[in-house]
Amino acid sequence: MNDPGFEFDPYLNDPARWGVSMAQVAEIMLACLAAAGVTSVAEVGAFAGDLTRVLIGWATGTGARVQAIDPAPQPELVRLAEGHPELELIRQTSLGALPSIPLPDAIVIDGDHNYYTVSEELRIIGERAAGAALPLLLFHDVLWPHGRRDDYFDASAIPPESRHPIAGKGAGIFPGDPGTRPGGLPYPRSAAREGGPRNGVLTAVEDFVAGRDRIRLAVVPAFFGFAVAWDGGAPGADELARILDPFDRHPMLTRLETNRVEHLARAYQLQTEMWALQSRLARQRAVLERLLDSSAFALAERLSRLRARLGIATEQSVVSKEEIRRVLDD
Repeated sequence: MNDPGFEFDPYLNDPARWGVSMAQVAEIMLACLAAAGVTSVAEVGAFAGDLTRVLIGWATGTGARVQAIDPAPQPELVRLAEGHPELELIRQTSLGALPSIPLPDAIVIDGDHNYYTVSEELRIIGERAAGAALPLLLFHDVLWPHGRRDDYFDASAIPPESRHPIAGKGAGIFPGDPGTRPGGLPYPRSAAREGGPRNGVLTAVEDFVAGRDRIRLAVVPAFFGFAVAWDGGAPGADELARILDPFDRHPMLTRLETNRVEHLARAYQLQTEMWALQSRLARQRAVLERLLDSSAFALAERLSRLRARLGIATEQSVVSKEEIRRVLDD
């Protein structure tokens, strides 16, 4: 990978280490930019700037330009733009910015992960590139969970006829389950069902590619899925194929990614069960602590001890404050 000019940390804004950043595939991505002779990149969905940092490193000293398109940039991204003149921060949605910015050599699509938005982004790019080579297109989240399941940053911005029923608060999703389940990964803004037509990022990409001649599509099954689409007749097309073909839907990589997301989901499920158990124990502790301060319990304890000394039979064993304190201190 090109030296980014600063420490490269793909987990910089990923404390749970899920591997959510597109920066995880930086080595392959930068090789693709070089193969296609790219000198300008627009990044849709820059968020906190993890990938943007990599692109700045690639652009520094080369004269290349980077545009970060995000309507709600995080403070880290704003600071990057303030400190790097080669980066232009565009505070718009993709559908607002793509019709008007100069068409770059490459476009990273990693914004709103739903069929409608991705299809509209590609429609705009395709219309603007009519009669010329399509820009190099780089996609994220083309595998589970959003490859075949929409997610809506703001569902009200999607036409009602173009969105699916939403999972909603408390619903979780799990690999292999097309619906929702308690304890699944928390995606409350995702579609309630996976699969079917006009659902998900990869579905939108495939539909776009199927309607155009000469466009190649490669899918690298790693870190939620990285895909590249390029014009098979453009300069550098053969070199792109040489780079990407060994990774394209490779069965071993597919098994690794399937295993990775399965473990992510199972770990989160165990975590939610532990949170529920901790909550239950905290409630039980609160009850026992109140019991220790209860005059009624103190009286019951004295009566139980008196009955025992008098030899009065009882079916219940004596529970003392001392026993409760030992349980609380364990």
